[in-house]
Amino acid sequence: MLHLLWTAIIGLVVGALAKLIIPGKEPGGIFITMLIGIAGAFLGTWIGRVIGHYQPDQSAGFLMSLVGALILLGIYHLIKRSQTA
Repeated sequence: MLHLLWTAIIGLVVGALAKLIIPGKEPGGIFITMLIGIAGAFLGTWIGRVIGHYQPDQSAGFLMSLVGALILLGIYHLIKRSQTA
């Protein structure tokens, strides 16, 4: 149970940092920010495994989670920009 709480807290911190780094209007409030951070951790883990940085039983660290969240927010902004243009 504490693992889920820790994941949510780290996801919130990573999502908030990603929103601070990438300028623009981002979606949602605290729960969407948390989901962006958690999804960024999953994406960071997948990228790390593809490039051989992580073994199958390892998960992404803080920096790789942040990279994953930044990629997700970047994709969101690209989609949003193409819809308004």
